[in-house]
Amino acid sequence: MQTWRCIVCDYIYDTETGDPENGVDPGTPFESIPDDWVCPLCGAGKDEFEGVEE
Repeated sequence: MQTWRCIVCDYIYDTETGDPENGVDPGTPFESIPDDWVCPLCGAGKDEFEGVEE
């Protein structure tokens, strides 16, 4: 599974763990996260994330 990195604060979104505290269940692909979701650390939007090859 791919991970995504916030280019503002370096938070890593991991599809396997999701972001359950903010309504994103484990296993949710980044592309399926609602567009209004923001980085839980700095509040950056989805457009501030880049895919990270594992």
